[in-house]
Amino acid sequence: MHSRREFLTTVAAGLGASAVASPIWTSSQGGIKTALNGPVGLQLWSLREYLPKDLGGVLAKISAMGFREVEGAGLWGHTAAELRAALDASGLRCQSAHIDLERLRKDLPGAFAEVKAVGASWVVCPWIPHDKVFTRAVALQAAEAFNKVGTAAESAGLRFAYHCHGYEFVPSPEGTLFETLAGATDPKRVMFQVDVFHALFGGADPAGLIERYAGRVASLHLKDLEKGVPIKAGTAIGRPEHDVPVGSGQVAMPSVLRAAMKAGVSLYYIEDESSDPWGHIPRSVAYLETFRNSAAAHF
Repeated sequence: MHSRREFLTTVAAGLGASAVASPIWTSSQGGIKTALNGPVGLQLWSLREYLPKDLGGVLAKISAMGFREVEGAGLWGHTAAELRAALDASGLRCQSAHIDLERLRKDLPGAFAEVKAVGASWVVCPWIPHDKVFTRAVALQAAEAFNKVGTAAESAGLRFAYHCHGYEFVPSPEGTLFETLAGATDPKRVMFQVDVFHALFGGADPAGLIERYAGRVASLHLKDLEKGVPIKAGTAIGRPEHDVPVGSGQVAMPSVLRAAMKAGVSLYYIEDESSDPWGHIPRSVAYLETFRNSAAAHF
């Protein structure tokens, strides 16, 4: 879009020529160009207020912003076949889809069929249901379920990952409950999707988390936490006003992205949970398009 090109040009000029990367990643169908070692997509949850009202129109706008990849988060009142047709019509591909743990426990064949129908090869669990306090017992129960899902996914030609959400980064005998969960799951069949906002807000170091579990981190959720917001271990939910464009908050984004590249992460998804996703998403794209993988980078 003309307005997007003008915006990115303005941002790049403000950063200075020395901060602008020579983009090396873009799919054969075009897409957002970055120095990352994999495509940048959009988590569809970002536009949850709009997708049920106009699926085709919203997907077309996503494509017009430069995206060629999206991550699923439900069907938005449509069938899987209808969603796949709308994605195809907009030139979008869905390689990864979120499926609730209860659905995976109760209807694994149906969940896998839905994931395949929209074109995805990754099944991602976004949340472990629990009472007010996330406990070691719940973590171990989830680990048992994850091992079963991961094994079944492999047999079905799929891959499985768990999306961290912040409540796991509280003390446990293993260090934190995330470490409890990680240690109790099969490293070959249970991978991780690191949400850098929730990892930080929950008390973890996102870059350190990626480094520690290099080889098990399949994808990232890229979002940022407003500067000055207090961090408390175990925090799981942030308010919309705390969600800011990537690169403008308190996540050490250059360190996160470099750690992800070193770890071989191959999928990156912008997720915006603010009240202004249409305004924030292009700013997040602009940051990623000007990111440079260098220790001497200016941001």
